[in-house]
Amino acid sequence: MTQLAAPRKTGAGRDLPAAVTVGVLLLGVVGASLFIRKEAFAAFAVIAVAAAMWELAQAFTRRSIHLPLVPLIVGSAGILVSAYVAGTEALFVAFLLTVGGAVVWRVLDGSGEAALRDASAATFAAAYLPFLGGFVMLLLAEPDGPARVALFVLLAVACDTGGYVVGTLLGRHPLAPSVSPKKSWEGLLGSLVLTSVVGVVGIQTVFHGEPLVGALLGVGVVVSATLGDLAESLIKRDLELKDMGRLLPGHGGVLDRLDSLLLTAPTVWVLLTVLQPAAG
Repeated sequence: MTQLAAPRKTGAGRDLPAAVTVGVLLLGVVGASLFIRKEAFAAFAVIAVAAAMWELAQAFTRRSIHLPLVPLIVGSAGILVSAYVAGTEALFVAFLLTVGGAVVWRVLDGSGEAALRDASAATFAAAYLPFLGGFVMLLLAEPDGPARVALFVLLAVACDTGGYVVGTLLGRHPLAPSVSPKKSWEGLLGSLVLTSVVGVVGIQTVFHGEPLVGALLGVGVVVSATLGDLAESLIKRDLELKDMGRLLPGHGGVLDRLDSLLLTAPTVWVLLTVLQPAAG
């Protein structure tokens, strides 16, 4: 999520036309995969998480941390597919099996302090990427799953857009200067307003629900997306990186696009499950 106090292209060195083009293309791919077949979106999610896992592994090497990529990528696919096919319990079981497999894989390659460090990082990676991403698969598995995932994505886009526009035009007061100095309180307010509007309209239009549910979704998404974005900023600051990768022109890496989505997914899943359960 972006809440900038200065234009992205000049203040952060981003290629704004490329960022807009890639963003529109990604939204098109997500929309097409969602409403053609659920399985197409699930495959897209598996590829995205695998790419983000690869980026995270490359970034960790800057601190001499080596993730066991093979079991983590295979396990990531297993976690996402299990969540989609068999639900919450399968998500947790697949996560535990992935962590166990990654730890054993690393220990077989050598023991000692380095192995402990790598195994701990592998546990973090499995929790951060496929486990949190698994909640999107839980949304998708519902009878009205495509609509739920589409609302989830639109809420995240609204949060990003509201923060960027208002932060660019009015941002004066840094939100977290020691972590991400270009984010502003004004941008956070812009995110809150636009995301709440999208939440209310989406809940009423698609699910015929109460406006309060949409407003709560908006607040929940802004809080979780902001925390997710700041968490990745902390990781990048520790690794002395500007972006996690270069796979997406104008955006950085895949993980730079997933950062706020990852914590947002369980938030949206919990709120929709409790406040707007699927019919049938």
